[in-house]
Amino acid sequence: MATYLEQLETPVPVVDLDRLAHNLDRMAAYVTLHGLKLRPHVKTHKSPRIAAEQLRLGAVGLSCATLREAEVMAEVCDDLLIAYPPVGAARLERLARLPRDVRVSVAADDIQSLDALSVAARLGQRTFDVRVEVDLGMHRVGVTTPEKAVAIARHIDRTSGLEFAGLQFYPGHIRSPVGEQDALLRKVGADLGVFIDALTEAGLPPAVVSGGSTPAAWRMHEIPGVTEVRPGTYVYNDRTTASIGACDWDDCALTVLATVVSVAVKGQAVIDAGTKTLGREPLRADGDGFAMVQDHPEVFVTRMSEEHGILDLSNTSWRPRLGDQVRLIPNHVCIVVHLFDEIIGVRGHAVETRWPVAARGRESNQDFDIAPSKPRAV
Repeated sequence: MATYLEQLETPVPVVDLDRLAHNLDRMAAYVTLHGLKLRPHVKTHKSPRIAAEQLRLGAVGLSCATLREAEVMAEVCDDLLIAYPPVGAARLERLARLPRDVRVSVAADDIQSLDALSVAARLGQRTFDVRVEVDLGMHRVGVTTPEKAVAIARHIDRTSGLEFAGLQFYPGHIRSPVGEQDALLRKVGADLGVFIDALTEAGLPPAVVSGGSTPAAWRMHEIPGVTEVRPGTYVYNDRTTASIGACDWDDCALTVLATVVSVAVKGQAVIDAGTKTLGREPLRADGDGFAMVQDHPEVFVTRMSEEHGILDLSNTSWRPRLGDQVRLIPNHVCIVVHLFDEIIGVRGHAVETRWPVAARGRESNQDFDIAPSKPRAV
């Protein structure tokens, strides 16, 4: 018997399967057209099901933020990048325990971390590919001078268990509308070129130069030297990516289905989606609120508590009734996915499939000895 949206207990994240397929195809076509490699970040979907489809469409590997993500994605992919500083004994031990038949790359911005990483490589009887992380404007992680980049690359090159694999950067500071990114992209390109030239002159030309976040991913081909992009949000998109023109509003594949639970206060409606559903991240573009009603874009979730979201009706003639369902486009979809155990896949109003958010959380899902080797389906 078919199940329909109206029968679901809310709040729940639902994904339009046709929009999801379109988003995956669009990015795959973009990188193919411009001769780039795609290593999508799984932080958005955290799902082996979607990762496997990204690989089928040509992705060369996957990017992960957590060891939990890497452990789960090792089931479908044999080439993983841990795009997070490999610092701390517990993190390094889990890194070493990843299956030996998985190629593992990491990013580093400090020589001190490399010696501990070398120990982890010996522990796991493996070699880690190491990319030097450079800061091109995000001011979060990454070296800030080409001299430091060269010093780290040289240390990698002479350290047991490590191989210098190239450069990576995250242009997360570029969040302006896509058509207004020219000046920032030119600066990123110029600064990146200094790092590439310094490494090349030192006899360590970077084989991989990796960048790209969804807001700037569609223009990474304009930056000289870039060989690989690592977008994540593009699979689902959200209010931020649509607001800056990195996608159309119809490309927002994931919405949160919620129910109106109170209309007692004039000028507002209360839904069952609060901070434990939507998070509390403000819109990283022009606009107010924490989510937008898909069918009524003039209506936002303006206030929240843990289980309650307040829809401000002061700028609309729409008056939802008690029990009505609404679909919300969240400000930041990655946070929403991480708050749920399961995603509902739909076509129209019909529920077609479900899949777990398998890589959420931090706990290990591995129970094996150091340096195992096991078959995987790719």
